Amino acid sequence: MPRYTAPTKDMQFILHDVLKATQSGIPGYDELEADFTSAILEEAGKLSSEVLFPLNPVGDREGCTLENGVVRTPTGFKAAFDKLREGGWPGLDLPEEFGGQGMPHVMRTATGEMFSSANQAFTMYEGLTHGASSAILAHGTDQQKATYLPNMVSCEWTGTMNLTEPHCGTDLGMMRTKAEPQDDGTYSVTGQKIFISAGEHDMADNIIHLVLAKIPGGPEGIKGVSLFIVPKFLVNEDGSLGARNGVSCGKLEEKMGIHGNATCVMNYDGATGYLLGEAHKGMRAMFTMMNEARLGVAMQGLAQAEVAYQNAIDYAQDRLQGRDVTGAKNPDGPADPIIVHPDVRRALMDQKSFAEGARAFILWGSSMLDRAHRLEDKEADGLISLLTPVLKGFLTDEGFDMTIKAQQVYGGHGYIEEWGMSQYARDARIAMIYEGANGVQALDLVGRKLAADGGKHVMGFFELIKGFIKENAGQDAEFDAQFLEPLKKASKDLQASAMFFMQKGMKDPNAALAGSNDFMHLFGHVCLGYMWARMGLAAKAALAAGASDATFYETKLATGRYYMARRLPATAMHLARIESGSEPVMALEAANF
Repeated sequence: MPRYTAPTKDMQFILHDVLKATQSGIPGYDELEADFTSAILEEAGKLSSEVLFPLNPVGDREGCTLENGVVRTPTGFKAAFDKLREGGWPGLDLPEEFGGQGMPHVMRTATGEMFSSANQAFTMYEGLTHGASSAILAHGTDQQKATYLPNMVSCEWTGTMNLTEPHCGTDLGMMRTKAEPQDDGTYSVTGQKIFISAGEHDMADNIIHLVLAKIPGGPEGIKGVSLFIVPKFLVNEDGSLGARNGVSCGKLEEKMGIHGNATCVMNYDGATGYLLGEAHKGMRAMFTMMNEARLGVAMQGLAQAEVAYQNAIDYAQDRLQGRDVTGAKNPDGPADPIIVHPDVRRALMDQKSFAEGARAFILWGSSMLDRAHRLEDKEADGLISLLTPVLKGFLTDEGFDMTIKAQQVYGGHGYIEEWGMSQYARDARIAMIYEGANGVQALDLVGRKLAADGGKHVMGFFELIKGFIKENAGQDAEFDAQFLEPLKKASKDLQASAMFFMQKGMKDPNAALAGSNDFMHLFGHVCLGYMWARMGLAAKAALAAGASDATFYETKLATGRYYMARRLPATAMHLARIESGSEPVMALEAANF
């Protein structure tokens, strides 16, 4: 049977040894002392392993059912959701004035990884509510905040985001859902939305849908889209629930994975809606939710890779097959455990170096988000905006790949449902698709984010890497060779690819677009290389200071050396592909595929 242990020690290492949270100068981070964060992470880890994880195969096996317009969640989900609420986890980083705990977002990211590793489908109910709460917090009126946020922050009510329609996904300007203005200032919303996660379920008293729709007479295309609050039950002036609104679940989608989450077709039949933010500026408000969701999905890519890796280790240490070519390691048994074989070690080291590097990357990204919001730091805001498609696209592509590698360690047993690896592979797959498919993330990165503010933010990233290398070079020749030189080379590959886009992009836009996926991956590898260099420095410092757990830090250095030697050189391959331009990609006529 699968198992899951929350990686709290690694999280503590990143928060305190690498990011040095309490010394960061970000408001609220001074409270993140090691004992305090340890207590939070240990409690979240206990909830993950003892409550959420046992329900993961239950949700996968049972799925959700639609009965007379009501969606029933899998056995045990409602009781677990009550425990999540009781612990105050949904509002961990939300404002205290609405019932939250006001902690930094970085702590939500750390606990969210555990919850998602333990049970991704379950955690999505709360995660989408958090995103909807953030959108109302950023764009709602005082009355809207007072009406909805207290119950959403506590998850007594949950939330959704409604974008996609049967005929339009990424191109939201094609949507047909209409919002007719009413005399009382509300809107009558009519249309159909598909792929709505947590659109209907039995775990909350009310569901607050955020729905994109067009007000008749508005601008054409995406400029005519507005965002509306459409509650399942209308809310009376005293806060009590009123009449059922004109919104219903018409169908549950049958999916490859995340079976425990209700993916709904939502029908809006003259439902009462309330404008959120400005008319025809719906995408601005929705992106508050979508950008947060993209970071959450990046974390899901890491989370599934982590739990799959943990189980692959167990299997590799237990499964006896063949003999070590250098001599038997289990001479009293019929064979050696497969972890002795170099190819199995390679697969496990790929997984380990990815998971630990990705964890550092996303926690660093979350700290930038905190810096941007809590200090109104425009440079941090620009950098995390640049890195959001890298986080989402790279971590979910690589996270799925690592989950498959974990499954591969099992051989035939990885393909058999009782071992659990199939579920991790199926659940990880969706992260590459929703909240903007990864191809779209790559296009966003190259087409919009690189040139944002005149290229200021990507140049700032290059300077960040250059400054880090310069500051730390020359102190340890071995560290320079194993960490800083590979990072320097990879960073030059990234700069060369950006220069290629600048020189060729205007003349041949397809050259930039054909290389966008490679650029996203090249960028991702450089970010993980940067994280491993920082973790390597922190591990060296801990060992020099006489750390009691020397093995942890020595293992960290060995894992980092693996990434720099075996994974980071992929930047050269991605650069070569980018510099091949658009011709190999666009050579065939459409009819010849």
